[in-house]
Amino acid sequence: MRIAVIGTGYVGLSTGVCLAEIGHHVTCIDTSEEKINLLRGGISPIYEPGMEELITKNMDAKRLQFTTSHQEGLEKAEVIIIAVGTPQQSSGEADLTYLFQAIHDAAPYLKEDAIIVIKSTVPVGTNEKVKEWLEGASQKKISPSVVSNPEFLRQGSAVSDTLYPDRIVVGCENKEAAAVIEKMYAPLNAPIVTTDARSAEMIKYASNAFLATKISFINNIGNLCEAVGANVEAVSKGMGLDQRIGEAFLQSGIGYGGSCFPKDVSALLAIAKENHVPFTMIEETMMINNRQKQLLVNKALNRFGNLKHKKIAVLGFAFKPDTDDMREAPSITIIHSLLKEGASVIGYDPVATRNAKTIFGEQIVYAASVEEALKGADAVFIVTEWKEIKQLVLSEVISQMKEPIVFDGRNSYSEEAVRDCEEIEYYPIGKPAIIMRKS
Repeated sequence: MRIAVIGTGYVGLSTGVCLAEIGHHVTCIDTSEEKINLLRGGISPIYEPGMEELITKNMDAKRLQFTTSHQEGLEKAEVIIIAVGTPQQSSGEADLTYLFQAIHDAAPYLKEDAIIVIKSTVPVGTNEKVKEWLEGASQKKISPSVVSNPEFLRQGSAVSDTLYPDRIVVGCENKEAAAVIEKMYAPLNAPIVTTDARSAEMIKYASNAFLATKISFINNIGNLCEAVGANVEAVSKGMGLDQRIGEAFLQSGIGYGGSCFPKDVSALLAIAKENHVPFTMIEETMMINNRQKQLLVNKALNRFGNLKHKKIAVLGFAFKPDTDDMREAPSITIIHSLLKEGASVIGYDPVATRNAKTIFGEQIVYAASVEEALKGADAVFIVTEWKEIKQLVLSEVISQMKEPIVFDGRNSYSEEAVRDCEEIEYYPIGKPAIIMRKS
């Protein structure tokens, strides 16, 4: 099939590249000449493992191309996928400016029987509004089919999630159009849920809100475990083996971040309020997550009394490993709080330093290596569980520090690894602290 994808962010680029990988001819369209020029050179504008290899492979195979021209990109397209951002407004609602701009830009080039696929995360009822707008605004008499096809990608594993999805959701009242989209995805051999557009739109929000709630639940359990002397990792294991619960998203830590969970949870709450449906569970999920991001700083304040003139090494800026994305990252709250308390901060991240500089500027020092960050530090905060950081030998870590004090926001190290140190103060999440001093 010939497919056009409008938008080359995480969702659009992953979708376009992977559809080319399974045999379709894909043209990705973006208004940014800078991004398109990078992509034409085989360079991904986002950090995503495996992405650049697939871009180069499918461009060489003549199945993938990039353009800033809607006319060129849509000329032969059988399916048009919209995958632009829908950021959060101050009210919590999704901002649909980019979505309708993309629709407006595409409208002059649409064929009468166009199939528009909305992959962007949008409020319930948006697909209907898009169809109404197209039918009313187009100078040609067209009756496009608008299909809701939400994405369920995880940053850092977007390529794998696209090629090996748990399910594909297709929401459309037009059975013929839905059948075309099912055929498009057929090579993936994934379960397909075909439903109406409004239900498909809700599936996306409900899924992310549930996962966010699961994270906040286990984080609250972790805080309770600390208070009563239990171990949250043992509790999580015992819970996760129950098939009704499952082990995914039961790792206690310093809260969720990224481009999806925070805005989708806020948007779902906004939808609930707009329709006068109480949803206090979601409100509590958000409150717990916001408190959790402050947890390491509170632990450090309890330990030191105050943090004035303390040198704190922060390992990890990105909201999760294998991405450079810092949207709603816990590191932002943590570092701003450390600076407010008078600490000096030196941070390290394998790939997100450039994005961190746009947020913190010259307020902190940026290290080129873990070793540089740790040298002479009064304490270290483990904020992002990069493989490089989890594989550190703790005894070597603390040997470079002024004080052997570790605040681990991701429970990156086993008790055995901690106790291999001659001297350490180790403060994890949801587990008792381990304090060992030289005799």
